[in-house]
Amino acid sequence: MRGRITFIPLALAAAFMMYQYFGATKSTNPETGHVAKVGLSPEQEQTLGLQSYQEVLSQSETVQNGPEFDQVMRVVKRLIPATREGGKNFDWKVSVVKSPQQNAFCLPGGKIVVYTGILPITRTDSGLATVLGHEMAHATSHHGGQRLLRSEMVQTAMMGTAASLSLSDTDPRKRQAIMGALGAGAQFGIILPFSREHESEADEIGILYMARAGYDPRESIQFWERMEKVGGSQPPEFMSTHPSHGTRIQQLQEFMPKALAEYNAVSDKASNSSY
Repeated sequence: MRGRITFIPLALAAAFMMYQYFGATKSTNPETGHVAKVGLSPEQEQTLGLQSYQEVLSQSETVQNGPEFDQVMRVVKRLIPATREGGKNFDWKVSVVKSPQQNAFCLPGGKIVVYTGILPITRTDSGLATVLGHEMAHATSHHGGQRLLRSEMVQTAMMGTAASLSLSDTDPRKRQAIMGALGAGAQFGIILPFSREHESEADEIGILYMARAGYDPRESIQFWERMEKVGGSQPPEFMSTHPSHGTRIQQLQEFMPKALAEYNAVSDKASNSSY
Protein backbone atom coordinates (compact mmCIF):
# COMPACT_ATOMS: atom_id res chain seq x y z
CA MET A 1 0.00 0.00 0.00
CA ARG A 2 2.83 2.42 0.85
CA GLY A 3 4.40 1.92 -2.60
CA ARG A 4 1.07 2.63 -4.25
CA ILE A 5 0.62 5.84 -2.25
CA THR A 6 4.13 6.99 -3.19
CA PHE A 7 3.44 6.25 -6.83
CA ILE A 8 0.27 8.39 -7.01
CA PRO A 9 1.91 11.87 -6.82
CA LEU A 10 4.58 10.76 -9.28
CA ALA A 11 1.93 9.58 -11.70
CA LEU A 12 0.02 12.84 -11.29
CA ALA A 13 3.21 14.80 -11.90
CA ALA A 14 3.98 12.80 -15.03
CA ALA A 15 0.44 13.31 -16.31
CA PHE A 16 0.63 17.04 -15.68
CA MET A 17 4.00 17.26 -17.40
CA MET A 18 2.48 15.57 -20.46
CA TYR A 19 -0.38 18.08 -20.34
CA GLN A 20 2.07 20.99 -20.07
CA TYR A 21 4.17 19.78 -22.98
CA PHE A 22 1.48 18.74 -25.45
CA GLY A 23 -0.77 21.65 -24.50
CA ALA A 24 1.96 24.21 -25.02
CA THR A 25 1.84 26.80 -27.80
CA LYS A 26 4.06 26.19 -30.82
CA SER A 27 6.29 28.94 -32.12
CA THR A 28 8.06 28.95 -35.50
CA ASN A 29 11.19 31.05 -35.80
CA PRO A 30 10.86 33.06 -39.06
CA GLU A 31 14.66 33.24 -39.47
CA THR A 32 15.60 29.60 -38.91
CA GLY A 33 12.33 27.75 -39.41
CA HIS A 34 12.89 26.06 -36.06
CA VAL A 35 9.64 25.03 -34.34
CA ALA A 36 9.59 25.06 -30.54
CA LYS A 37 7.03 24.77 -27.76
CA VAL A 38 6.61 27.78 -25.48
CA GLY A 39 4.95 28.11 -22.09
CA LEU A 40 3.27 31.44 -22.84
CA SER A 41 0.91 32.88 -25.40
CA PRO A 42 2.12 36.01 -27.25
CA GLU A 43 -0.19 38.10 -25.05
CA GLN A 44 1.20 36.55 -21.87
CA GLU A 45 4.74 37.14 -23.12
CA GLN A 46 3.97 40.80 -23.72
CA THR A 47 2.45 41.15 -20.26
CA LEU A 48 5.28 39.43 -18.42
CA GLY A 49 7.92 41.28 -20.42
CA LEU A 50 6.38 44.65 -19.59
CA GLN A 51 5.95 43.80 -15.91
CA SER A 52 9.56 42.62 -15.65
CA TYR A 53 10.78 45.73 -17.47
CA GLN A 54 8.89 48.00 -15.09
CA GLU A 55 10.22 46.06 -12.11
CA VAL A 56 13.81 46.58 -13.24
CA LEU A 57 13.30 50.29 -13.93
CA SER A 58 11.62 50.84 -10.57
CA GLN A 59 14.89 49.85 -8.91
CA SER A 60 17.28 51.57 -11.33
CA GLU A 61 18.65 54.99 -12.18
CA THR A 62 18.02 55.62 -15.85
CA VAL A 63 20.02 57.83 -18.21
CA GLN A 64 17.83 60.22 -20.20
CA ASN A 65 20.39 62.06 -22.33
CA GLY A 66 24.04 62.32 -23.22
CA PRO A 67 26.39 60.39 -25.55
CA GLU A 68 25.71 56.97 -23.97
CA PHE A 69 21.96 57.43 -24.30
CA ASP A 70 22.32 58.72 -27.86
CA GLN A 71 24.44 55.76 -28.92
CA VAL A 72 22.03 53.17 -27.54
CA MET A 73 19.02 54.86 -29.13
CA ARG A 74 20.83 55.21 -32.46
CA VAL A 75 21.73 51.52 -32.62
CA VAL A 76 18.33 50.26 -31.45
CA LYS A 77 16.55 52.47 -34.00
CA ARG A 78 18.49 50.76 -36.79
CA LEU A 79 18.11 47.24 -35.39
CA ILE A 80 14.34 47.23 -34.86
CA PRO A 81 13.38 47.17 -38.58
CA ALA A 82 15.98 44.43 -39.10
CA THR A 83 13.98 42.02 -36.91
CA ARG A 84 11.29 41.94 -39.62
CA GLU A 85 8.64 39.26 -38.99
CA GLY A 86 10.06 38.25 -35.62
CA GLY A 87 9.57 41.67 -34.03
CA LYS A 88 6.75 43.17 -36.07
CA ASN A 89 4.17 42.86 -33.28
CA PHE A 90 6.48 44.02 -30.50
CA ASP A 91 5.92 47.23 -28.60
CA TRP A 92 9.61 48.15 -28.49
CA LYS A 93 10.93 50.14 -25.56
CA VAL A 94 14.53 50.81 -24.52
CA SER A 95 16.11 52.22 -21.38
CA VAL A 96 19.69 52.97 -20.45
CA VAL A 97 20.53 52.27 -16.81
CA LYS A 98 23.39 53.97 -15.04
CA SER A 99 25.23 51.09 -13.44
CA PRO A 100 28.68 49.45 -13.47
CA GLN A 101 26.99 46.18 -14.42
CA GLN A 102 28.41 44.94 -17.71
CA ASN A 103 25.11 43.69 -18.97
CA ALA A 104 22.18 44.16 -21.36
CA PHE A 105 19.01 42.22 -22.09
CA CYS A 106 15.83 42.25 -24.15
CA LEU A 107 12.65 40.94 -22.53
CA PRO A 108 9.73 39.33 -24.38
CA GLY A 109 7.75 41.89 -26.33
CA GLY A 110 10.83 44.02 -27.05
CA LYS A 111 11.68 45.67 -23.73
CA ILE A 112 15.42 46.47 -23.84
CA VAL A 113 17.68 47.49 -20.97
CA VAL A 114 21.33 48.47 -21.46
CA TYR A 115 23.62 49.04 -18.48
CA THR A 116 26.25 51.73 -19.00
CA GLY A 117 28.90 49.38 -17.63
CA ILE A 118 28.93 47.35 -20.83
CA LEU A 119 29.50 50.30 -23.17
CA PRO A 120 33.29 50.54 -22.59
CA ILE A 121 33.49 46.93 -23.83
CA THR A 122 31.18 47.29 -26.81
CA ARG A 123 33.13 50.48 -27.71
CA THR A 124 31.62 51.06 -31.16
CA ASP A 125 28.12 51.07 -32.62
CA SER A 126 28.95 47.74 -34.26
CA GLY A 127 30.02 46.27 -30.92
CA LEU A 128 26.79 47.45 -29.32
CA ALA A 129 24.81 46.11 -32.29
CA THR A 130 26.41 42.71 -31.66
CA VAL A 131 25.13 42.68 -28.07
CA LEU A 132 21.69 44.08 -28.81
CA GLY A 133 21.15 41.99 -31.94
CA HIS A 134 21.92 38.89 -29.88
CA GLU A 135 19.58 39.93 -27.06
CA MET A 136 16.79 40.96 -29.42
CA ALA A 137 17.11 37.56 -31.09
CA HIS A 138 16.45 35.85 -27.75
CA ALA A 139 13.19 37.80 -27.53
CA THR A 140 12.04 37.35 -31.14
CA SER A 141 12.88 33.64 -30.89
CA HIS A 142 10.71 33.33 -27.75
CA HIS A 143 13.52 31.74 -25.79
CA GLY A 144 12.09 33.06 -22.51
CA GLY A 145 8.78 31.27 -23.12
CA GLN A 146 10.64 28.10 -23.96
CA ARG A 147 12.63 28.30 -20.73
CA LEU A 148 9.51 28.93 -18.67
CA LEU A 149 7.89 25.83 -20.13
CA ARG A 150 10.93 23.75 -19.29
CA SER A 151 11.24 25.20 -15.79
CA GLU A 152 7.56 24.53 -15.10
CA MET A 153 8.05 20.93 -16.16
CA VAL A 154 11.15 20.51 -14.03
CA GLN A 155 9.42 22.13 -11.06
CA THR A 156 6.47 19.80 -11.45
CA ALA A 157 8.69 16.74 -11.63
CA MET A 158 10.74 17.72 -8.57
CA MET A 159 7.79 18.62 -6.36
CA GLY A 160 5.51 15.82 -7.56
CA THR A 161 2.58 18.23 -7.68
CA ALA A 162 0.58 20.05 -10.31
CA ALA A 163 2.00 23.43 -9.32
CA SER A 164 3.01 25.81 -12.09
CA LEU A 165 4.01 29.42 -12.48
CA SER A 166 1.11 31.84 -12.43
CA LEU A 167 0.98 35.20 -14.13
CA SER A 168 -1.04 36.60 -11.23
CA ASP A 169 1.33 35.29 -8.54
CA THR A 170 2.79 38.20 -6.59
CA ASP A 171 5.20 36.25 -4.40
CA PRO A 172 8.54 38.12 -4.75
CA ARG A 173 10.65 34.98 -5.04
CA LYS A 174 8.46 33.48 -7.72
CA ARG A 175 8.30 36.80 -9.57
CA GLN A 176 12.09 37.02 -9.58
CA ALA A 177 12.34 33.43 -10.79
CA ILE A 178 10.10 34.32 -13.72
CA MET A 179 12.22 37.37 -14.47
CA GLY A 180 15.32 35.19 -14.34
CA ALA A 181 13.83 32.81 -16.88
CA LEU A 182 12.94 35.74 -19.14
CA GLY A 183 16.51 37.07 -18.95
CA ALA A 184 16.24 39.95 -16.46
CA GLY A 185 17.40 38.21 -13.33
CA ALA A 186 21.04 39.25 -13.00
CA GLN A 187 20.15 42.42 -11.10
CA PHE A 188 18.30 40.34 -8.53
CA GLY A 189 20.92 37.65 -8.13
CA ILE A 190 19.07 35.13 -10.29
CA ILE A 191 21.14 34.15 -13.32
CA LEU A 192 19.73 31.44 -15.55
CA PRO A 193 21.98 30.88 -18.56
CA PHE A 194 20.31 30.18 -21.86
CA SER A 195 20.98 26.75 -23.33
CA ARG A 196 23.68 26.24 -25.93
CA GLU A 197 20.92 25.76 -28.48
CA HIS A 198 19.40 29.13 -27.62
CA GLU A 199 22.79 30.83 -27.54
CA SER A 200 23.70 29.47 -30.96
CA GLU A 201 20.36 30.53 -32.43
CA ALA A 202 20.67 34.04 -30.93
CA ASP A 203 24.21 34.37 -32.29
CA GLU A 204 23.10 33.40 -35.78
CA ILE A 205 20.03 35.65 -35.84
CA GLY A 206 21.79 38.48 -34.02
CA ILE A 207 24.44 38.91 -36.70
CA LEU A 208 21.72 38.81 -39.35
CA TYR A 209 20.00 41.68 -37.58
CA MET A 210 23.18 43.75 -37.32
CA ALA A 211 24.02 43.05 -40.97
CA ARG A 212 20.58 44.19 -42.12
CA ALA A 213 20.99 47.30 -40.01
CA GLY A 214 24.18 48.13 -41.91
CA TYR A 215 26.73 47.00 -39.30
CA ASP A 216 29.56 44.78 -40.49
CA PRO A 217 28.83 41.35 -38.94
CA ARG A 218 32.55 40.51 -38.92
CA GLU A 219 32.93 42.98 -36.07
CA SER A 220 30.89 40.62 -33.88
CA ILE A 221 33.94 38.35 -33.65
CA GLN A 222 36.08 41.24 -32.45
CA PHE A 223 33.52 42.00 -29.76
CA TRP A 224 33.45 38.44 -28.42
CA GLU A 225 37.25 38.38 -28.42
CA ARG A 226 37.21 41.52 -26.26
CA MET A 227 34.66 39.99 -23.93
CA GLU A 228 36.87 36.98 -23.32
CA LYS A 229 39.73 39.25 -22.26
CA VAL A 230 37.68 41.28 -19.79
CA GLY A 231 37.42 40.50 -16.11
CA GLY A 232 40.05 37.82 -15.66
CA SER A 233 38.71 35.23 -13.21
CA GLN A 234 35.58 37.32 -12.70
CA PRO A 235 33.80 37.61 -16.07
CA PRO A 236 31.26 40.39 -16.67
CA GLU A 237 27.61 39.66 -15.92
CA PHE A 238 26.96 39.50 -19.64
CA MET A 239 29.43 36.63 -19.93
CA SER A 240 28.02 34.82 -16.90
CA THR A 241 24.60 34.69 -18.53
CA HIS A 242 26.12 33.98 -21.95
CA PRO A 243 28.65 31.17 -21.45
CA SER A 244 31.75 31.55 -23.55
CA HIS A 245 32.61 28.33 -25.35
CA GLY A 246 35.52 27.86 -27.70
CA THR A 247 33.01 27.01 -30.42
CA ARG A 248 31.23 30.39 -30.33
CA ILE A 249 33.59 32.26 -32.65
CA GLN A 250 33.85 29.20 -34.87
CA GLN A 251 30.06 29.12 -35.15
CA LEU A 252 29.94 32.83 -35.91
CA GLN A 253 32.38 32.24 -38.74
CA GLU A 254 30.12 29.48 -40.03
CA PHE A 255 27.12 31.83 -39.93
CA MET A 256 29.11 34.67 -41.50
CA PRO A 257 28.50 33.98 -45.24
CA LYS A 258 24.74 34.36 -44.77
CA ALA A 259 25.19 37.50 -42.68
CA LEU A 260 27.64 39.01 -45.17
CA ALA A 261 25.15 38.40 -47.98
CA GLU A 262 22.63 40.49 -46.03
CA TYR A 263 25.24 43.14 -45.27
CA ASN A 264 26.40 43.38 -48.90
CA ALA A 265 22.79 43.66 -50.10
CA VAL A 266 22.24 46.58 -47.73
CA SER A 267 25.53 48.20 -48.81
CA ASP A 268 24.69 47.78 -52.51
CA LYS A 269 21.25 49.29 -51.98
CA ALA A 270 22.76 52.26 -50.17
CA SER A 271 25.32 52.77 -52.94
CA ASN A 272 22.68 52.63 -55.68
CA SER A 273 20.43 55.10 -53.86
CA SER A 274 23.27 57.61 -53.62
CA TYR A 275 23.44 58.03 -57.38
